[in-house]
Amino acid sequence: MTWGLPQERCHAVLDSPVGPLTVLAAHGALLGLWMERHKRPQWLGLGPRTDRAFGVVERELGEYFAGERTEFDLPVNPPGSSFERSVWALVQAIPYGATRTYGDLAHELGDPNAAQAVGGANGRNPVSIVIPCHRVVGADGSLTGYAGGLEVKRQLLQLEARSAHPPDRLF
Repeated sequence: MTWGLPQERCHAVLDSPVGPLTVLAAHGALLGLWMERHKRPQWLGLGPRTDRAFGVVERELGEYFAGERTEFDLPVNPPGSSFERSVWALVQAIPYGATRTYGDLAHELGDPNAAQAVGGANGRNPVSIVIPCHRVVGADGSLTGYAGGLEVKRQLLQLEARSAHPPDRLF
């Protein structure tokens, strides 16, 4: 299936409830999605701005923010080490509305002592929201560092909690 994502490296800036989102794609896959406060690696060039080439990304993000989408279908190919990619794969597997700790992910990787390394890899996730690094919390369940800011992390987790567990309807 073709997703209509650009083959040539280019980027767009999309509006969202958490502020402007810069998205980067090449070779038909997302390479990055950064929030306004998020530091983008300077070595990772954006290419020209082409907002119209990112309709599918805008649609899926819109559905997510409306509480209608619980999983993204977008192809992602973020640049990173094999360890980072293994962490990001685990992060992508965290169900919508759920959280995991850095220690949980370290255990899943087979190294219970790797929680800090997992935290570092999670912090370098270049495809925020789509690779839902906001679902990773501290050992005690507290909200810990987030490139978009802790208030945005809280907002995303609250959105997912409301959508995953809607209040009972009267009729």
